[in-house]
Amino acid sequence: MKNSYFCRSPYLNIYETASSKSDLTSQILYGEKFQIVQKKKNFLKVKTIYDKYVGFIKVGEFSKKVTQTHKVSVLKSKIYSKPLSRFGTKKFLPFSSKIELLEKKNNFAKFEKNKWVSFNELEIIKKRNIDFIKIFKLFLDCKYKWGGKSFDGIDCSGLLQIFYKFNNKFFPRDTVEQVKIKKGVIKKKVFKKGDIIFWKGHVAICLNSNNLIHAYGPRKKVLIMPINKTIKLIEKTANLKIVKVIPI
Repeated sequence: MKNSYFCRSPYLNIYETASSKSDLTSQILYGEKFQIVQKKKNFLKVKTIYDKYVGFIKVGEFSKKVTQTHKVSVLKSKIYSKPLSRFGTKKFLPFSSKIELLEKKNNFAKFEKNKWVSFNELEIIKKRNIDFIKIFKLFLDCKYKWGGKSFDGIDCSGLLQIFYKFNNKFFPRDTVEQVKIKKGVIKKKVFKKGDIIFWKGHVAICLNSNNLIHAYGPRKKVLIMPINKTIKLIEKTANLKIVKVIPI
């Protein structure tokens, strides 16, 4: 695809306008592919290939060609300058980052010059993990960040999307589009494992018939809460009722 690039930063913020003071709307993770639509001073207007998200990023490190072979399967994988644990840096690759395995040594995987991660924290690109509970729980207690989708902060729709992204399936970025992706019901008295509950501008996923997990702005983090209690709380504090329930 012409004019396509791969992100080589752990993640890049996507802003609403060509200013880092504007609202953060999403993020591009390491290895994620995007197109450059327009250049504007120190910012680039881009469109992501995975979910067709449009916004502005700061000019950064990109690659034209990468043969991706593996993806990060832990919340964050420490980057090392050499294939030994004592040479760890202060940077991490986020969950679902996609890399090219250039070399394996001492159980470390080289993905760029002087950049290594633990091989045990990777999975091959094509491997799927349908254990959504395990994936969502990786983000427990991560801070809530509007537009975020990494260990450094994540929002409710980002938490849901990252499960599908890791499993190489398309899923929209924002709740306004996510709620349209599958058929569902508006009213439900008994919830079950895998139910996705949508409110206007918010989403949560049921872990079982009693509890759900979500990136909850008022509590400023990803947490597990009782389903019925949460429904009542959101109705009381935000005056929002459930608009749809769909299966994962």
